[in-house]
Amino acid sequence: MMGLYDALFASQYDRFLALAERDGLAARREELLKSVRGRVLEIGAGTGLNLDYYPDSLERLVLTEPSEPMARRLKDRVAASALDAEVVIAPAEKLPFEDDSFDTVVSTLVLCTVPDPEETLAEVRRVLAPGGSLLLMEHVRSESPDRAKWQDRLEKPWRWYGNGCRCNRDTVSTVESAGFRWDELQHGSVPHAPPIIRPLIAGRAVMMIQNES
Repeated sequence: MMGLYDALFASQYDRFLALAERDGLAARREELLKSVRGRVLEIGAGTGLNLDYYPDSLERLVLTEPSEPMARRLKDRVAASALDAEVVIAPAEKLPFEDDSFDTVVSTLVLCTVPDPEETLAEVRRVLAPGGSLLLMEHVRSESPDRAKWQDRLEKPWRWYGNGCRCNRDTVSTVESAGFRWDELQHGSVPHAPPIIRPLIAGRAVMMIQNES
């Protein structure tokens, strides 16, 4: 049953996000990806909605995706683009790359869905080279106590509908607890989204060094 729902979810994913992309989400992707450099890894690349915003001057571009139905659509999008990108089917918690392999890691609407965000961020730290950046765009737990309560109440049904998506994760704090500090962090909202997944962050985080507090 989950395999069937995976395929259905993948087939409808772009359609579900279409209005949000048109009215602001695509512009946020474009702005976020202006600072990618060098060897780039995108985790949870989905159907490839970021592909239009990567420059063709990158040293390397690797796109990982754990869902095979999503990955098939991702491969089709890569084949239709001019980018030289590699698609790897792998979960974000177990990245098949050596330490210090990438200069930039990209995560857009991913940390809400990974089974273990802490383990995912530990893997991101491992594969990031010194001086590398983590670029994120994620929907997050609301700063409004009333809305956060509704996110908690509706987390389980939304997780089923969203194929594992959690609507109430405090991703800002999780990133900081994983040993990153924010160089840039903007708060916004997902256009046309249900209120429980509307709060949005976008920014760049870098690994803290040992003597930082």
